[in-house]
Amino acid sequence: MTYPNNVIEQFHTVATASVADAVDQIVGVRGYMHHAIKPRINDTKVVGPAVTVLEGPTDEKVPPQHALDLIDASPEGSVMVIGIEGATDVAVWGGLMTAGAHVNGFAGAILDGGVRDVTEIRRDYDFPVYARSVSPGTTVGRYRTLDANVPVTCGDVVVQPGDLIVADIDGVVAVPQAHVDAVLALALEIEQKEAEQAAFIRETKSLKQGLAKYQRI
Repeated sequence: MTYPNNVIEQFHTVATASVADAVDQIVGVRGYMHHAIKPRINDTKVVGPAVTVLEGPTDEKVPPQHALDLIDASPEGSVMVIGIEGATDVAVWGGLMTAGAHVNGFAGAILDGGVRDVTEIRRDYDFPVYARSVSPGTTVGRYRTLDANVPVTCGDVVVQPGDLIVADIDGVVAVPQAHVDAVLALALEIEQKEAEQAAFIRETKSLKQGLAKYQRI
């Protein structure tokens, strides 16, 4: 799944807060992930279509094959989203996977579990990773990848393959694919109105007047 460049570029101009509000209004369900899913490498904004991996418990010592395959096979600009039932004591992403994602043009990774090799990722790739935790522990012998490009839960939000992921320092929002255009239009409108409202508050030196005029907080 890919989106037109102008759609990606416009989502880069709006805050996740505006996108989250737009998803609330357009879709009628929560699109923003749990606050524990936060930037662990840098504050780089991430916008791109989700490619998904589902992980589950195992005692087999096997590599995360579905994730490894997706890194080489996915279109440039993809965002890796890994669901692992909120496990915080293992890393589902590390330096080698980052190397592959970096050279294949991934926009970022969003993890319901942990990330490791943070120093390496910062030093060598400066690749944006939003994760529930940082952990040195491997998934090998504990978890395995079960499937790829299936619905996964990440940060308490169900992400479908192709949903548009928008992430910045405020958090992560998943925009359902069918509503991307409508959410973008409303998010841009929200941004414009908030800029006007903030300017009015500065001009009048009154929050109360700003709230009364624009009916928004």
